[in-house]
Amino acid sequence: MQGESQKGWCYWVRGADPVALQQLEVGRNIEGYPGLTLMTVHSSYLRGRGNISVYAPEHSGHVPLPIVVLLHGVYGNHWVWMHLGRAHQVYQRLRNTNDIGDCILVMPEDGSYYAGSAYLPLLHGPDAERWIMHDVLEAVYRCIDGADPSSPLFLTGLSMGGYGALRLGAKYAADGRFRLQGIAAHSSITRLEDLSHFVSEPLSVYQCADQAESDLLHWFKCHCASLPPLRIDCGESDLLLGGNQRFVAELSELGIDIPLEVYPGGHEWPYWERHLEKTLRFFDALLMRSP
Repeated sequence: MQGESQKGWCYWVRGADPVALQQLEVGRNIEGYPGLTLMTVHSSYLRGRGNISVYAPEHSGHVPLPIVVLLHGVYGNHWVWMHLGRAHQVYQRLRNTNDIGDCILVMPEDGSYYAGSAYLPLLHGPDAERWIMHDVLEAVYRCIDGADPSSPLFLTGLSMGGYGALRLGAKYAADGRFRLQGIAAHSSITRLEDLSHFVSEPLSVYQCADQAESDLLHWFKCHCASLPPLRIDCGESDLLLGGNQRFVAELSELGIDIPLEVYPGGHEWPYWERHLEKTLRFFDALLMRSP
């Protein structure tokens, strides 16, 4: 059974596959926020409901628009990139001056597990990885004009979300189901141990079925030949700067030479708002180079 249309206000899926979207509810025309769509997805991967904010231009063409997935940090939710980081305003300013082209900003929650799920397939918690890479994208494909499985895909995030973008980007780099074109990470957690700076729970709650699952370097080693272009930045007064410096040095040892861009600022929203602009420009430039 389904709602009034594939791009309509509500889309129901009641198929035989138990691992599928179970229900999707959509709110549009949010007062004061033209271009914003709010979505609640009943996801088997989360074992419950998950929320997504999507900011997208009106689109009536036939060419799929690029999708930029923005992952939030600990304590956050789907609304923080817009309401604390003003991501939609950064995008709209660049679009209005023709500095970048149209794209769809997809801002999902992480699964609402303790202070953060780390976007991992947790053994005793939600499968936040598949929530992002399957249910979130499927919901966007179904309900957002211009979104399609053939849309170029970009992943970015801040702090825990930077870790998520790096890990998911490296893990899925060789997966032909996605047109993954670029990855960017701001002020990133680069080892699961870094979460201890922010969470009070024991790191044992982040246990996965495979011990290597949470290791960024493991996935970069596995798929180094398939990685899309990558950018990494961090504030010079950020407590995670040392971890970022170590991480890019470890990547260099693997033959993956990515410069760490260091700018004034700390682990804070004004920094991320400023440097999201660089990421959106970076992604747009990659589209210009792609065939």
